[in-house]
Amino acid sequence: MGSKIKLLTSDMIMSLMWVCSSVVVKTLVFDVLGFGSDAKGEVVKCGISLLNMFLFAWLGNITGGGAYNPLTVLSPVFSGDFGIFLFTVGARIPAQVIGSIAGVRLMLDAYPGIGRGPQLNVEIHQGALTEGFLTFAIVFISLGLTVKLPGSFFMKTWISSVSKLTLHILGSDLTGGCMNPAAVMGWAYARGDHITKEHIFVYWLAPIEATLLAVWTFSLIFRSQKEEKAKVKAGKSD
Repeated sequence: MGSKIKLLTSDMIMSLMWVCSSVVVKTLVFDVLGFGSDAKGEVVKCGISLLNMFLFAWLGNITGGGAYNPLTVLSPVFSGDFGIFLFTVGARIPAQVIGSIAGVRLMLDAYPGIGRGPQLNVEIHQGALTEGFLTFAIVFISLGLTVKLPGSFFMKTWISSVSKLTLHILGSDLTGGCMNPAAVMGWAYARGDHITKEHIFVYWLAPIEATLLAVWTFSLIFRSQKEEKAKVKAGKSD
């Protein structure tokens, strides 16, 4: 029980910190350092964002699996123990949502003019496809890194962070390129549109379905590869 409480606390605090960090990075680049919204400013923001992702990857390690994104904790449990699945859906994801809402509220109180967070700029079906595609890509990449680079913290974090940043840029003008339902929920709750059809379909259902599809596709491909290798070994032994 103690380990679960520690994990829930880590999830809530990291979710709060993640929402705050996105605002802090923008404030640091554009207000403190004085860069504009040009190529140089975007490069600096991307560089600081990568360092920020390394920080949160390190926090995830030292907390024993703490996470700020529901998709991160969902992908391993789809094919795991049902009790762990219930704990993830019924406790960890709500903790992440609460942390995100608290983080957004904290940032709005500290910086009243920071904006309204990620918003849908296309029609609902295109938005759902966009978030679904981005989610599928990053979950599939993360699963591949777990198999191909076990234990390699720096390389896994580097590839994962660059991939997330690239996908975020690709989808930023359409949906915000979030790939994080809890963080979007924090901003949507502050705006009062967290129970709209657009929010639920685009930022929750589409990413969750894409995560499930990515896990299933990866398992199918990886199982086929293992079976093929086993056949080759069996043929050589004969």
